[in-house]
Amino acid sequence: MSLLERMEKQKAAVRADADTPEKIQAKTDVYRDIKTRIHKEVIETLEKRTAESGPETVRAVIGEVMDAFGADVGRGERIKIASELYNDVTGYGPLETLLDDADITEIMVNGPFQIYVEKKGKIELTDVCFRDTEHEMNIIDRIVSSLGRHIDEASPMVDARLKDGSRVNIIIPPLSLIGPAITIRKFSKTPITALDLLSFGSASAKMLSFLEACVRGKLNIIVSGGTGSGKTTLLNVLSACIPENERIITIEDAAELQLRQKHVITLESRTANLEGRGQITIRDLVRNSLRMRPDRIIVGEVRSGETLDMLQAMNTGHDGSLTTVHANSPRDTLSRIETMVLMSGMELPVRAIREQVSSAIDLIVQQSRMRDGSRKITNITEVLNMENDVITLQDIFICERQGQQEGAEKLKTRFKCSGVRPKCVDKLRNNGVHVSDDWFRD
Repeated sequence: MSLLERMEKQKAAVRADADTPEKIQAKTDVYRDIKTRIHKEVIETLEKRTAESGPETVRAVIGEVMDAFGADVGRGERIKIASELYNDVTGYGPLETLLDDADITEIMVNGPFQIYVEKKGKIELTDVCFRDTEHEMNIIDRIVSSLGRHIDEASPMVDARLKDGSRVNIIIPPLSLIGPAITIRKFSKTPITALDLLSFGSASAKMLSFLEACVRGKLNIIVSGGTGSGKTTLLNVLSACIPENERIITIEDAAELQLRQKHVITLESRTANLEGRGQITIRDLVRNSLRMRPDRIIVGEVRSGETLDMLQAMNTGHDGSLTTVHANSPRDTLSRIETMVLMSGMELPVRAIREQVSSAIDLIVQQSRMRDGSRKITNITEVLNMENDVITLQDIFICERQGQQEGAEKLKTRFKCSGVRPKCVDKLRNNGVHVSDDWFRD
């Protein structure tokens, strides 16, 4: 037998002995059969008591059934099983404990037996799982029905918002080959502030002071970054700097912004119904918002034709508009915006698009997720005029990477001023906003 054949045989043996998600669940959940039996009895008992379906009734029924069928279960496990059953009957099953954990920012369900979470910027596998695919689908039905939505093989995708504001995306077979997949971006109960960003090391005091001045001085700002880089969080922090006396209109696919101002109108797009009718897009809402006498327009994210309407709004007196874009750098942001304008269906010359962009956008704030899980503002870049056919940019602040800290997992970085005085300073001062020249000295 050749060396290659022996290696292949050894790999096959390892795969055969490896624990599948089903094997892992069977080993870790020794009370699985008891849980299934008790759950069935609880449901049947509750169906007979339809007049009494409050939380206390559910707890009482679980206690009665546990006494009858769980006599051999230890006290600690009885409490755990009773809690799991209560979450199954009244809440989102095994997801409840993850939703209640304040340290978890994202929940990723890959089929019934594999649930990952993001905690402090790191993704890790949990020991939580569903009993089987049917159990997971029951929880999915409970999620979507509470939102007035529907999911089945004919419409196997749902993108919606939970009652607490958390964003949920669900995709089921036949589109998902590993079973139903659920992704929940959790909603922070206490909005993150500029002081929090400072304590997290996401930005320097000078950067945050300059950004606050830019928002108060009505500069048009694009927050760019990759998925999960903290764009919406930063947009929320910037939005908090808008004065109380201004009328703000927010436009999002799923309302995530947490503005504390009083004069705020929140608009949310709508998907088509089962007949394929009734869809209201972000672009429709941006157009409509122009007739609502806004002082500020904040779009959660532009990703297609609405980009052209947003640029036109910025160029026609709606200064101080804010939005986010998926991009990897400030220069890449401009390329993405050009592409999205072309997606609007308007056959515009590239130079005309670039002139619109350079005239409309004042500032690009690049947000990045570092390899240690931290989120940082890596560039604050000013958009200048056109030179020939190219939009000129200049960095005002940058984040320099200086390697790994000794004895720690944290990445060592330094926020640095470029030493360039931004041209937008004159506009800020004309709008009555204080700007310190010390911000731009390294």
